Amino acid sequence: MNWTGLLKREAESTYETAARLLDRVDPDSLDWKPGTGSNWMTVSQLLKHVTNACGGACKGFVLGDWGLPPGVKFEDLKPEEMLPPAEKMPGVQSIEEARKLLAEDKILALQMIERAGENDLAHRQVAAPWAPGAEEALGYHLLQMIRHLDKHAGQLFYYLKLQGKPVNTADLWG
Repeated sequence: MNWTGLLKREAESTYETAARLLDRVDPDSLDWKPGTGSNWMTVSQLLKHVTNACGGACKGFVLGDWGLPPGVKFEDLKPEEMLPPAEKMPGVQSIEEARKLLAEDKILALQMIERAGENDLAHRQVAAPWAPGAEEALGYHLLQMIRHLDKHAGQLFYYLKLQGKPVNTADLWG
């Protein structure tokens, strides 16, 4: 299997899992977060993060467009601006908004995989702005962004379990 096929297959599966879990979220639980520990996102914030965990970063790797304001570079950002604490993270207003944003993110991720092309996915070496000295194949970075989405979908799975929702392993693997 080539990079393009692998990435598309993984993206389709991961977005499907995220959408299936999103369908299990109770609209009245958007303010919920685990009761112990610190720096937990609310369900609303987690849903927002799930809906932008992959496609935008794929666009950043493929096109170099990271969505920063004009004139701002990653090296200019403070660590808390790159990875803010949970209480400063944005959230969604509704499950419907999350569904729409997740669908848009999926389209963007798949477009970026296609746009990159097999040769660039296999041979173009790039570094993440947060790790400028660690160049890897473009395909590897896009796979890591799909895994990023997958990890946060897993986090949503555990949020649902902690809320007593009837989820099980099949909800993660389809």
